[in-house]
Amino acid sequence: MVLPDSIGSLISIWSKLPGVGEKTARRMVFYLLRQNKDMIKNFANALLALAENVQHCEICGAISDMHVCSICRDTMRDKKTICIVETEEDCVALEQAGVYNGLYHILGGRYSPLNNETIPIQSLERLAQRIANSDVEEIIIATSPRLEGDLTAFALKDTLKNFPIKISRLSYGLPVGGSIGYADRVTLHIALDSRQEME
Repeated sequence: MVLPDSIGSLISIWSKLPGVGEKTARRMVFYLLRQNKDMIKNFANALLALAENVQHCEICGAISDMHVCSICRDTMRDKKTICIVETEEDCVALEQAGVYNGLYHILGGRYSPLNNETIPIQSLERLAQRIANSDVEEIIIATSPRLEGDLTAFALKDTLKNFPIKISRLSYGLPVGGSIGYADRVTLHIALDSRQEME
C-alpha cells in the first residue's frame, strides 16, 4: 500500500527521534490519525510553539521562553555555586530532584574524541566570563560517570585552572556508565553531598 505523502513524511521525521524506529513512528502516526482533528491541531500547535518560543538562556544556556531563564533570575538561588551539566535534560533532572539550589551552566556538548564531539567554545567562553564577573566560589562538575564525562570534567578543570575557585565533581551514588538524566532524587542528593574537590 502506498501511503499519502503527508503520512510518509511524518513517519520519516518521527523515526529520526531518539529511540524511535520506523515501526514505532508509523504506529504513532496512525494513532494520531484515529484522534479528532482538534487533538491533532493542538499537537501541531505545541510543536510550533516549541520551535518559535523556546530559546536558550543567554547566561546559563538552559531552555527558556525568555532571554534569561527563571533560575538565573531567581534572587533566592545560591549565587556562589555553579553546577555544570552536559545537557538541558541533566539540568531538569537535578531541578526536579530538588537537591540543589545554586546556579547552572549547560555545556551543550561533551568532549568525546572517538565521536568527534567537543564542548562548544562559546559555552566555555560564557562560563569563564560568568566566573570572572561574579562572586562564584565553587564549580560543581556534574558530568556523567563514564569516559566521555571524565574527559569533559578534566577539560573543564583545565579551562578553569586559573580561577581561584573550588572545583568539585559529583561523586558517590552515580553508577559508572550511567546518566545524570536518569538518576533518581536520592542518588542525585548523595552524589551532590559527597562531591569531591578535583585534584
